[in-house]
Amino acid sequence: MIRFSRTFAIAAVASAALVARASAQTASIQADFVKDWQGQKDTLVKIAQAMPEDKFSFKATPAQRSFGEHVMHIAQVNVMLLQTLGAKTAAPQINMSAKSKADTIKAMSDTFDWGLAILKEQTDQTMVGGVQGPPWMGFSTRARMFEFLVGHTQDTYGQMVVYLRLNGLVPPASQRP
Repeated sequence: MIRFSRTFAIAAVASAALVARASAQTASIQADFVKDWQGQKDTLVKIAQAMPEDKFSFKATPAQRSFGEHVMHIAQVNVMLLQTLGAKTAAPQINMSAKSKADTIKAMSDTFDWGLAILKEQTDQTMVGGVQGPPWMGFSTRARMFEFLVGHTQDTYGQMVVYLRLNGLVPPASQRP
C-alpha cells in the first residue's frame, strides 16, 4: 500500500507539472501571426536595406519590376488587404509613389507596423472571423488574409534575393557569421 501511494503521489506531481507547463505554452493563432508578421518585417526591411541606393532601380530583365518597385509592391499589397480587415487602428499615411530607397523602405515598414497594430487588436476568435476580401479572395477569414500576405511577401522576397545575387550581394538571411 505504501509503495502504491508513493507511486501515485509521484505520478500526481508529475501530471500537475505537465499540466502547468502545457498551460504556460498555450498555442494561439493570433500570437503565431504576430510572431510571423514581425519576422516578415525584419526580413524584408533587412533585404531592402542591403541593396545599395544606386541599384534600387535594377531590373533583372526589362519586363520585370525594379528592386525598388518590389519594395513598393509589398507596401501596396499590404495596404490593399489590410484595409479590408475592419481594423480600429487607422491606416498610416503612405507615400504610394515613393521612389527613393529611404522612402520605399519607410512605406513598406509603415505597412508592416499597421499590420502589427491590426493583429494586436485581434483574438483567436476574430482571426477566424470572416471579412470581404478582394475579388480573387472573396469572403475569407482574417487568418487567411494574413496568411496570404505572409506568402506574398515570401514570394517577393525570393525575387529580391535573386536581384541582390545578380549584383554580387549576399542576402542578409544567407550571410554567415
